[in-house]
Amino acid sequence: MKTAVFGAAGWLGRAVLANLAGRHEVRAFDFGPEAWEAWQDVDGAWEGEKVYGDIANFGAVDQALEGVEGVIHTAVLGGGHPGAYGPEDPLPFQVDLQGLWNVLEAVRRWGIRRVVHVGSCQTVHPKGVFFTSQVRRPDAGLYGITKRLQEEMCRQFHEGAGLSIIVLRPDYIVDSRLGMGWGWTREKLGEGGRRRANGWVCRHDLAEACRLGLETRAVDFDIFHVVGTPEAEQTCNVSRSSQILGLVYRGDLERYR
Repeated sequence: MKTAVFGAAGWLGRAVLANLAGRHEVRAFDFGPEAWEAWQDVDGAWEGEKVYGDIANFGAVDQALEGVEGVIHTAVLGGGHPGAYGPEDPLPFQVDLQGLWNVLEAVRRWGIRRVVHVGSCQTVHPKGVFFTSQVRRPDAGLYGITKRLQEEMCRQFHEGAGLSIIVLRPDYIVDSRLGMGWGWTREKLGEGGRRRANGWVCRHDLAEACRLGLETRAVDFDIFHVVGTPEAEQTCNVSRSSQILGLVYRGDLERYR
């Protein structure tokens, strides 16, 4: 399947590219050549097809999707941006909301059959409510609101335009192979660093969920928590990612307790 990956040069995007290698033909979209510098020392060079552009520009997104059959959308405004998600920063709306709208509208126009969108959510609801696909994240910070609005946008494009979309809800994305947490600080996991907590998921497991969501014919629209800690099954619908997508969580998170 010819698959476009948005945010391809990012922490999760690089894991998605590795997972798709040898399985799908990939077109990687990110904002510029410098985007690939962030994780090149960790993930190495990627020599596949690359397209550069501003995700907030519809023309750039529309052009990138010509000839594509499936889309994995991982793009998000990174916390490393100075003042990211501040009250006067327009980028959260441009990247997270305008960007996703551009992707979904271009998907609709091109008649692309499947979108996998990587959202975000807590693993444990602060009021003790079990997180089903119908229970939205409750926080009111700008990041949380943009991620919730992304999810609602996906619902609306499915219900109103018939798009086939799977939304994945990770919590804290780590790399269990490298012992590294997400973020520009590249925090160490385990002893002397951040200890394993409920809500973690290895980026390679999340990348596998992206591919399985792309390939499945079992559902036309759904929302799955994707969390690698066993106790998460008590608080959110993570078990459905295994039951319906066939995801097997392989990241060894216990070593970082």
